[in-house]
Amino acid sequence: MAEIQGNQTWKKKKKREESGLVNIRRILKFLAVLAVAISFVVFFLFIRSSPPSQSIPYRRSTFVHNLGDCSSSTDRANMKEFDSPVHVVITLDTLYLRGSIAAVESILANCRCRENVFFHFLLSNTNLKSVIQHVFPHLKFQLHYFDSKKVQSMISNSIRQSLDQPLNYARNYIADLLEPSIHRVIYLDSDLIVLDDIFELWKTDLGSKTIGTPEYCYINFKLYFTESFWSDPTFSGVFDGRSPCYFNTGVMVIDLKKWRQVGYTKQIEKWMNIQKINRIYELGSMPPYLLLFAGNITPIDHKWNRHGLGSDKITASCNDVDGLPASLLHWSGSGKPWLRLDLNNPCPIDYYWALYDLHTFKKTFWQNISSNVEFNFVVMIRIICCICEDGAISR
Repeated sequence: MAEIQGNQTWKKKKKREESGLVNIRRILKFLAVLAVAISFVVFFLFIRSSPPSQSIPYRRSTFVHNLGDCSSSTDRANMKEFDSPVHVVITLDTLYLRGSIAAVESILANCRCRENVFFHFLLSNTNLKSVIQHVFPHLKFQLHYFDSKKVQSMISNSIRQSLDQPLNYARNYIADLLEPSIHRVIYLDSDLIVLDDIFELWKTDLGSKTIGTPEYCYINFKLYFTESFWSDPTFSGVFDGRSPCYFNTGVMVIDLKKWRQVGYTKQIEKWMNIQKINRIYELGSMPPYLLLFAGNITPIDHKWNRHGLGSDKITASCNDVDGLPASLLHWSGSGKPWLRLDLNNPCPIDYYWALYDLHTFKKTFWQNISSNVEFNFVVMIRIICCICEDGAISR
């Protein structure tokens, strides 16, 4: 009898010891998971607080020298205004830097006399000079600082916030920012690529006109101004004697000599001040150009501005050139190719832009972890739950 009671006592003691060991294992397992969780949070905060790499995330352009003899050109021999260099004006800012670099690369890639192209960058942030020097070490260029305070008081809200950025208005002051000795420029937006020789666009004969650009007379011109504009003859009368057509200001050949003589910068400022009071248009910096030049430009072949490629894929389908000849592709609109490519949701036309993209930055493993912290936190919680459920089952 005593032997049976001793066995039962031993079994109970052993059971208590095993139960204690199980509890100790559970506690250790929980502490291990908690340690992992704390380590993950600390590491995430460290990654987020670490300063970004100071290296420039762009590879160098390989297009440097002319292709053949560019000392003279028979089709420009007797035309002084077409003498080299070709002056190209592009804005430069951190938001559109990747686009501006791709635009320059496309010009160099498709230009026979690339050493004869001189770039003028309009910018409000002079720190970008080192980027241009790194990516294009042999590029002929000049930086022109634009003071955003010059136009801030004249800017009125438009349909998209991106259209209200002061640098969008820098093109109004090209004639003031560049040297008086420069009489002609090609102005280009930052969200385009050039597929043909820029000299072909440079050769545009402006005649007596100040601006040359493709115009689109099939577009309803009245949509670019408000009802109050058209109902007031004081405003709408500006088009009397003209047959105005819409044109996109992202690609323009400009005669700066005529611009300065007429004083178009002051006239643009006048319309901007009228807009602040009367609200006669909705589309940012473009309408004053329509008011001054629509119906009074030198029309250029549409192939030099296949615009509208920046449709927003969330609300609209992808636009394309539909097999039409294209010397220049322009992603005007809210959808930019570099953004759609980075989101792995590009339009087919975006792959043309990617051919000239010099951006090289790729996320590291840990940067991917930190950028996907919400996902990883959920995974971690699920792991903890599974461990806890495993403990519950073992009980």
